[in-house]
Amino acid sequence: MGSRPAVAAGAGLASGTGRAARGLLPRQLLDAIRYLVAGGISWRAMPADFPDWGRVYAFFRRWREHGLIGEFHDRLRGRVREREGREAEPTAGVIDAQSVRAAATVPASSRGYDGGKKVPGRKRHIVTDTLGLLLVVCVTAANVGDRDAAAGLLRRLRRLHRDITLVWADGGYTGSLVDWCCQKLALTLEVVKRTDDMERFVVLPRRWVAERTFRWLMHSRRLARDYETLPVSSEAMIPWSMVTRMGRRLARPRPAARH
Repeated sequence: MGSRPAVAAGAGLASGTGRAARGLLPRQLLDAIRYLVAGGISWRAMPADFPDWGRVYAFFRRWREHGLIGEFHDRLRGRVREREGREAEPTAGVIDAQSVRAAATVPASSRGYDGGKKVPGRKRHIVTDTLGLLLVVCVTAANVGDRDAAAGLLRRLRRLHRDITLVWADGGYTGSLVDWCCQKLALTLEVVKRTDDMERFVVLPRRWVAERTFRWLMHSRRLARDYETLPVSSEAMIPWSMVTRMGRRLARPRPAARH
């Protein structure tokens, strides 16, 4: 799945992520996780030409527990931004949420019902940069409100990305959250609303960026619904999906300069 140069680029970036990752990045392990995320298979259904599923899962779990997935992902994101002529660290972002159906493997204690979207399952809360690249993610039960989850998500965003001063959001984030962001985080939360005269689908400024990121994620069959027992595993699967996309993007030849 995906081009070999993309795998090589990702492996090269991750080679300096500490002793926990050293010696645990053979191409087969990395390709196995990418195959699982893209193909939507279960761990035990790993094809025979990959390493044993138990070894692959142990690798995935170790990276999840030590935060190495996020570091690997963030290094790739910085490379992509620099290739696009941007600074490695963003200064603005877009926040949004998506409710997805949960599989039978998801326990009742971590799932809920989104009454607005009529979706039983879990909800993914993300903040992206203006290119649609993932900055932070949080997975909750579907009945958790957007504003309730946004407080912790934005606090983590501010801690990890100190240069960000502006975040665009949809109408679900109005209310006291706007003032709270300004007073507690020194962050401007700008709500982009639909006007009353919009009767059909209209692409709204800035908001479409996060919506496109959700569409990218849904291309990975493992993310078409939530299959993970633990929310932290769901949060780890999302960066892996973006790693594949960013690796392919970096592997593409640069467009010829126009004279």
